[in-house]
Amino acid sequence: MTKQAPPAEQINSAMPETVGAPAASSHNSVENIISRMSIMKMVLAVVLVVFLWQWFDTHLQINNMQQELARRLAEMDGNNKANQVLMTQVKESMRELSVKVGVLEAHSAEAQNQRAALESLYQDLSGSRDETVLAEVEQMLLIAGQQLQLSANVKAALIAMQQADDRLKRMDRAALNGLRKAISRDIDKLRTLPDVDVPGINFRLDNLIAEVDTLPLVQDIAHVPQEKNVIMTTPVREEGAWQRLMREIWEDMKRLVRIENMQKRELPLLSPTQTFFLRENLKLRLLSARLGLLSRDQKSFRHDLQLAQEWIVRYFDAKSTSGARAVTTLQKLRESSINIEMPDVSASLEAARNYRSSLGKGLR
Repeated sequence: MTKQAPPAEQINSAMPETVGAPAASSHNSVENIISRMSIMKMVLAVVLVVFLWQWFDTHLQINNMQQELARRLAEMDGNNKANQVLMTQVKESMRELSVKVGVLEAHSAEAQNQRAALESLYQDLSGSRDETVLAEVEQMLLIAGQQLQLSANVKAALIAMQQADDRLKRMDRAALNGLRKAISRDIDKLRTLPDVDVPGINFRLDNLIAEVDTLPLVQDIAHVPQEKNVIMTTPVREEGAWQRLMREIWEDMKRLVRIENMQKRELPLLSPTQTFFLRENLKLRLLSARLGLLSRDQKSFRHDLQLAQEWIVRYFDAKSTSGARAVTTLQKLRESSINIEMPDVSASLEAARNYRSSLGKGLR
């Protein structure tokens, strides 16, 4: 409870004494003030100080919050602009992607149409594929038979039949085993044939034809008497002019007559025109021998080689290097055998035709 203030008369009566008295010290005045203050006033003062401090702190926090809010608003504004730019780019990308997706869908539809067309075409062709393979095999076997009959080319016929067997092997059909066995039997027949070196013989004939123009004729050979070699080897003695003249006249007189034993019938001299036709006829005879070789006509081949050898021995110098080599080559060629009995391979061809006609539908 608060104390009541003294009456005004007491204050007024006491003031003259106070004024007249000397000023009290500062310490006494403070104590008087404190003593005069009531407890409520002190509480009010403390509350006021606390309120002021809280108001200042709150005002400071509000300022900080305003600055932070302004900063964040600025960042949000910048992020918003960046997001708008990004959204614009995303929209453009989506537009481009939509265009590309449309193009891909169009290509996909076209590819599906092409695939459907190819599947239908493959289905159409798969039915006739086996018949096509059989037709090819039949054609290969026919070629093999023609090579054997026309040119007796065993190697080409063997290659054609092996290719036909490979085509049947890739088909892997049990129904074609009989045809493959027939082809294998004909292949074994061709492999057992003796090998004739037709290219080697042909090469030798070509060399002989090329050497015909260089073969020396018998009439072109210069026979030198043996006495000449003796005279050339004997040393020349010192002799006078008359002796040398008489010796040269005697040597010229001895060369006027030459006696020689040819031991064979003398051939008449050939003119240049006859020499030309002789060489050309020899070439034609060798070419005829080549035709006999390619047609495997052994009788004609040996006859032409025999005539060519006789012509070389009769009209050409068989003792020279080229002449002896030509005679030896012709003799070796005459001894070679080119006649080979070709086997019959029509069984495989007939089997292929039968399979094509009877098993065509069953193979599908």
